[in-house]
Amino acid sequence: MKILVTGATGHVGAHLVRALTERGQPLRAFVRDPEQAVRVLGPDVELAVGDFADRDSIARALDGIDRVFLGCGNVPGQVEYECAVIDEAATAGVRELVKLSGPRADVDSTLIFERWHGEIERHLVRSGLPAVVLRPRTYMTNLLAYAGTIQQASQIFAAVGTAPISFVDPYDVAAVAAQVLVEPGHEGRIYEISGPESLSHGQIAEELSAVLGRRIGFVDVHPEVARQAMLAEGVPEFVTDFILGFFASVQSGSLAETTDAVRRLTGREPRRFAQFAQDYVAQFDGEVADRAPLPVGTR
Repeated sequence: MKILVTGATGHVGAHLVRALTERGQPLRAFVRDPEQAVRVLGPDVELAVGDFADRDSIARALDGIDRVFLGCGNVPGQVEYECAVIDEAATAGVRELVKLSGPRADVDSTLIFERWHGEIERHLVRSGLPAVVLRPRTYMTNLLAYAGTIQQASQIFAAVGTAPISFVDPYDVAAVAAQVLVEPGHEGRIYEISGPESLSHGQIAEELSAVLGRRIGFVDVHPEVARQAMLAEGVPEFVTDFILGFFASVQSGSLAETTDAVRRLTGREPRRFAQFAQDYVAQFDGEVADRAPLPVGTR
């Protein structure tokens, strides 16, 4: 059995490549930039260089593949890109596809990324391709977006109030993905994946204070102030709208509930935010010249 990992240099994909490699599982990584892939994944991983917008490159990457991990960033064209992989995988006779989705995927969602995931999931069902869907809560790595203000002002600014969120480490999402990719019996399942605790942004600031050794505060920002600040920083308007809509949604407690998916599927407890913060202390506390490297640690 051979697995194709798309989104292989992303936070989940890179951990997944490592997890499968440690199991001795044959795999191929679908990447756009082979030099970056070697930096992130190492020199020994088989690469298929291509692009989601290039159907021929997708077809070539699928040659000889039995199972596919489908992960794509929330970018314009995401629905088209992921549906292209699904169609090509069905044509290639792939035995199973594991889709990385959103926490509240729904074709009727008012949140654009959740609506996109809903549309892709619907296409996946209609394709008839045997599949598993992973719906992680929001990633701990998303909190790295606050690294700049943490370094400069020792503050986290967000329009999220005191809403508790069950953040999940991408490492744990990858561990679940690795398990369902190599183990039979998961076809047709949807797994909601969370960390072991629900934390507000104020509590996140407290956790970071302990790790960084200085006081980190949290400032609850009015949504319109946050909107103008993000636009001024060059955040695309549709992303700004999603972030504020997401914050409004979680204030109702929509992502507060934790799940047992990590423990049930991997046999161990999911990682806490304090562990994640320790791994990424350099990114929270110092200048980073390039994308955050994947911590190796002892995990």
